[in-house]
Amino acid sequence: MTTMTETSARFREFKMPDVGEGLTEAEILKWFVQPGDTVTDGQVVCEVETAKAAVELPIPFDGVVHELRFPEGTTVDVGQVIIAIDVAPGSGDAPAPAAATPVQEPAAEPEAEAEPKGRTPVLVGYGVAESSTKRRPRKGAAAAPEAAAVAAAVQAELNGHGAPAAPTPSPAVPVQGGRPLAKPPVRKLAKDLGIDLATVVPTGKDGIITREDVHAAAAPAAPEAPAAVASPVAPAPAVAEAPAVVSDSARETRIPVKGVRKAIAQAMVGSAFTAPHVTEFVTVDVTRTMKLVAELKEDKDMAGVRVNPLLVIAKALLVAIKRNPEVNAAWDEANQEIVQKHYVNLGIAAATPRGLIVPNIKDAHDKTLPQLAEALGELVTTARDGKTSPAAMAGGTVTITNVGVFGVDTGTPILNPGESAILAVGAIKLQPWVHKGKVKPRQVTTLALSFDHRLVDGELGSKVLADVAAILEQPKRLITWA
Repeated sequence: MTTMTETSARFREFKMPDVGEGLTEAEILKWFVQPGDTVTDGQVVCEVETAKAAVELPIPFDGVVHELRFPEGTTVDVGQVIIAIDVAPGSGDAPAPAAATPVQEPAAEPEAEAEPKGRTPVLVGYGVAESSTKRRPRKGAAAAPEAAAVAAAVQAELNGHGAPAAPTPSPAVPVQGGRPLAKPPVRKLAKDLGIDLATVVPTGKDGIITREDVHAAAAPAAPEAPAAVASPVAPAPAVAEAPAVVSDSARETRIPVKGVRKAIAQAMVGSAFTAPHVTEFVTVDVTRTMKLVAELKEDKDMAGVRVNPLLVIAKALLVAIKRNPEVNAAWDEANQEIVQKHYVNLGIAAATPRGLIVPNIKDAHDKTLPQLAEALGELVTTARDGKTSPAAMAGGTVTITNVGVFGVDTGTPILNPGESAILAVGAIKLQPWVHKGKVKPRQVTTLALSFDHRLVDGELGSKVLADVAAILEQPKRLITWA
């Protein structure tokens, strides 16, 4: 699959690319160009949202925008044409723009001939998943003849009896190899909505079932008024996905699950029911850590970087992992192996307008405190701006989630898929605490460490959590233990 094609020597098409991690679809958030605009090689033409993050797509050639194939808010499969470019404007009459509905590809079948391999252009820095997709030539018939047959049966019944009668049910969906024609993302959507594809009337080319067909099948059927004369049955118009649907009574709001929120839901369910979670808690006096944070803010070596308690907590976790390296691992289910990681890609859970994402600091274990502070600042800023790339969220090994910023004492965090542990940090509050034999007001917080019990037993998990707590209680251990 390529990201651009040539319709002639003059017009070229740009397809939705695979922006990494084997993603199959993306939603067009915003177009930055319109038909008639001049574009240059490398110019950003639109912003799309995948299940990972928002990504800007650059055009790979010069020319004039001839046609935008999809409006904003449309979810497009990887490989579909999204924009056509006139690379030789003024050389002749331009052909009429193609239909707004893109050509649908046939569903993948396991026993067909393999497609020829070739270079798959992707966005710089994102990589691409290897594909072994095989296809079978499509034999499905269009839905229109069947619709006409139903209409004819109704008309015949009218002529014979003077009143409409229900036509004999017949298969509404062209099938191939014993199943309806639909792309994998559409099949998954139908499964999630509990819709049997065999009952869905297709409106796509060559009888392929589209997303809109599935949504239409899931919508409550409107009561039918009796018709005096039957007319040919027409396909239902495509229904555009809206950000939210408010019921007539205004008592409910329905929000389509897609993009980052959909990815979060799938990842969390998969993690919760795959890895056996264990969570341990410890409450610790962090008064000395807070004093260290105040001193670091005045340190000239830390000038220009973000200094906060999270910085010291991150460094404490890295030191604890260094002392207990077995905790930094992953479970390989396919090969039945435990994969020990000799590096730490430290994930930081960040709340953004598009939902919770977890970018990670690559090779955090090798960074000095100023370097770690700089990396944390860049990570948070990029996440809040919605510019975190899929590559920045891949490959994490251990994560920190700071629920304390919301005033929450602690929680039981769910592991990110493929990771062995996640540390939740609660709110730091002034509380009565026994210090040197006397009750005094001290800065106190609660830490919670969730870990995968296939990889980490109770002893190891307890050691890691105890080491983090000990460092936060006595920050000088950062020097003696590091």
